[in-house]
Amino acid sequence: MGKVGGNGSRECCTARDVLWYLVFFGFAVNYMLRTNLNIAIVSMVKARPGNNLTLTSECLVPQNDSYLQRTAPDGLNSTDKVFQGNASRVAFPWNEKEQSRVLGAFFWLHWVTQVPGGILGSKYGAKLVFGLANFTAVLCCFFIPMAAFVGHEYLIGLRILQGILAGFAWPAMHNMTARWIPPNERSKFVTAYLGSSVGAALTYPVCGFIIHRWGWEWVFYVSGVAGSVWFMAWWFLVFDSPAKHPRISPEEREYILDSLGQSYTKEKAPVPWKSIMLSVPVWMNILAQWGGIWGFFTLMTHAPSYFKFIHGWSIQATGLLSGLGHVLRTTWSYMSGLLGDHLLRTNRMSRTNVRKLATAGCTIGQGVCMLALAYSGCDYTWAVVWLSAAVAMNGSVSTGPLASMVDISPNYASVILGIVNSIVALVGFLTPAVVGQLTYQNQTVQQWQKVFWISTAMLVSTGVLFVAFAKSELQPWNTPDALTNGSELISMKKNNDKDEDKKDTPIKQ
Repeated sequence: MGKVGGNGSRECCTARDVLWYLVFFGFAVNYMLRTNLNIAIVSMVKARPGNNLTLTSECLVPQNDSYLQRTAPDGLNSTDKVFQGNASRVAFPWNEKEQSRVLGAFFWLHWVTQVPGGILGSKYGAKLVFGLANFTAVLCCFFIPMAAFVGHEYLIGLRILQGILAGFAWPAMHNMTARWIPPNERSKFVTAYLGSSVGAALTYPVCGFIIHRWGWEWVFYVSGVAGSVWFMAWWFLVFDSPAKHPRISPEEREYILDSLGQSYTKEKAPVPWKSIMLSVPVWMNILAQWGGIWGFFTLMTHAPSYFKFIHGWSIQATGLLSGLGHVLRTTWSYMSGLLGDHLLRTNRMSRTNVRKLATAGCTIGQGVCMLALAYSGCDYTWAVVWLSAAVAMNGSVSTGPLASMVDISPNYASVILGIVNSIVALVGFLTPAVVGQLTYQNQTVQQWQKVFWISTAMLVSTGVLFVAFAKSELQPWNTPDALTNGSELISMKKNNDKDEDKKDTPIKQ
């Protein structure tokens, strides 16, 4: 990402490098907000007599009418004590249904702000929309303990608000990618979105340590402080375009603007909703995201239950094992981004074929790993390997459909991502329902095989359709001039561009 010109010169830290790191940690913050309550609630609720769940899987070894629970290295089987922390100091008498509503409330209206986030990001810039979406959701963290003490209904309301606010962030970011990143560098840059995986992977062990030392309330206070520090760095170091950046080098600025050419315009016609909704490339990206997210959410949400009830791992061990795949996902995302950009720079593959190759990895490849997981049976070693591999393979989504959305329409990439996320958000409701229905009071290898078969079918079918029909070429409706045949709009656009260039272009020495 350090190359700023055609002469191969490099800078130690370009404006795009700074942007990548801040986007990466911004998405980590966004996922921290989603998951920190999942672990804190273990210490928040009161353990009720007779409420212990008995492990009945055939994978657990019976001894003296009980079951052996597998232990992790370094005594991680003592997790129950570790995660109880200061629970004796305060415990809420919430039953399982109330806990489920508290945990799921974040996603109830999360989908509502996806399209508005894309529209606002396109109109006002990602610095404002992405930054404030994350920051306002972060501020809610400081009030979660107070809401919990008042009543779980108030906590549910606060989590719904958090989900609504955080929903603006994801689609808004595509506008900044379109304005900052040359086409042949997008695969690598979009790996910053996978900061979400690092956020998920770190939240559980870090929050577990915090709970053990200081109590569950401090999970939210520390989350709020960490998110606020990120926002300050974001606000002072990030700018919506190279033309507005006061510290960018002239060489990097010219390189970016020359690379973008006419694919991104400052003045855009109204969103071509009809053209977008009838676009085959847009729907292929929707399908690819649907399949990839189905497999990813199934594993992200239910991997701890699978390890706990099928293989009998302790709570802390399941957290570490579930987080392993997310670390590998980020690594694979970065590697696939490097490969994708290399293939584009050297003209060894067309842009469409690079996106198809990456999407095949995050759908068909993930599906193959999911199928292998289904047949891993009681072999917990292979179960860890294939589950981690399945999560890791999803990392190439950054080089596949996420980058493809910018390729087909840099001007409306944020809007397209908002549409995609609104539709794909249904997966967040459907996968828990499917898993719950199949495994309710029936935690067996056979039932979990059905869960993984369904995920495999979703992944492979959507991947095959993308490979067969997708295109990652600039669409005619991306450019306002292409939407009209008259010369008036063309002339108006040229005049606007001249005026904007006078305002944005610094005087060269």
